[in-house]
Amino acid sequence: MARILVIGGGIAGTAAALGLRKAGHDAAVFEAHPDTAEDIGAFLTLAANGMRALAQIDATDAVTAIGFPLTSLRLLDDRGGEVARAPLAGADDPALRYRCLRRGELNAALQAEAVRRGTPLRHGARLVAVDDGADAVTARFSDGTSATADLLIGADGLNSAVRRLVVAPAARPRYAGQRVYYGYTDTAPAPGETGAITMVRGSAAAFGYAVSPAGETYWFARVAAGPRPAGGEPDPTPAGLRGELLPLLREDATPAGDIVAAGDGSVMATDATELPLGTPWQAGRVLLVGDAAHAASPATGQGASMALEDAVVLAKALRDLPDQRTALTVYEHHRRPRAEHNITVSGAISRGARTPARDASAAPGAPREDDALNRLLDWDTPLPGLPRTER
Repeated sequence: MARILVIGGGIAGTAAALGLRKAGHDAAVFEAHPDTAEDIGAFLTLAANGMRALAQIDATDAVTAIGFPLTSLRLLDDRGGEVARAPLAGADDPALRYRCLRRGELNAALQAEAVRRGTPLRHGARLVAVDDGADAVTARFSDGTSATADLLIGADGLNSAVRRLVVAPAARPRYAGQRVYYGYTDTAPAPGETGAITMVRGSAAAFGYAVSPAGETYWFARVAAGPRPAGGEPDPTPAGLRGELLPLLREDATPAGDIVAAGDGSVMATDATELPLGTPWQAGRVLLVGDAAHAASPATGQGASMALEDAVVLAKALRDLPDQRTALTVYEHHRRPRAEHNITVSGAISRGARTPARDASAAPGAPREDDALNRLLDWDTPLPGLPRTER
């Protein structure tokens, strides 16, 4: 049994802790934020591959207790006409159906499940230094405390302190060419049935929305623009952000403008960013996972699902391989090609402002599930080692 420090209590970190504990390791989570409610206003979708990964760490029930399922994809043209409709991957299996939920609620659910299983989770632990030695690694926090273990997992997101301090100090997130807006409204039900995600091919913005069983409409918009001003938004209020977005949406005869205009809930805007291909993932007894290792622009909607895949493959590597160094090498061998493919595809969508292909098994932009991925994620299937040519 290895002692493992997980830095970051978001989706990647708590899922990694759940997988590591299931694999028989002693993992503890350290989260810089003081509570679980980070980014509670933003929403995300977990794709079928992410839901499959959750099932391998026995976390399906914890997540399906929140949010709502999505079973089909609709595509609208710039006149609001439906041009395609198809089932999403996993639509026929309740455990694998796409799920729409708020990021903060997902964080809270995974953290609660980790604590329920006995994983120590400490909030307000801001990492300031890492001492990576031959026999152990020590994390030091801003309050003067420290923790020592056999392995440290950096799951602390796009602006990872672990990456900056230890693994890849020179790596910097870069702008991927779009501004992304997120919001919701419960005052004006959007056209389209519950359980569908609707993508709109607008002329000036890519837009998508989903309607919850309670009648809330969750929406996003991706707009080709320069990065946000260094001094912050000219008007960062919900009204100000709607004012930026509405003229672009009103260029087309689609439901998008009415959905955004009707909103009385929060709106947030962020830059689409990504990490460069080839960013190092490990150094000594330190490994990066999730966005800390392979952040992509949000265009494919795969960030959370890829983090959940990481958690399963890492746990299996440390369970099945003979030593820690080999396990981390094999983990990266299996994960890097897929993660960097997602960075490439998502970045291309962001820079070209393209909407996803009509093939809903991969929508919105997700890499297609295949048998090799399913075997890799299956908990009871041993993780393959390195091919003979790479040993």
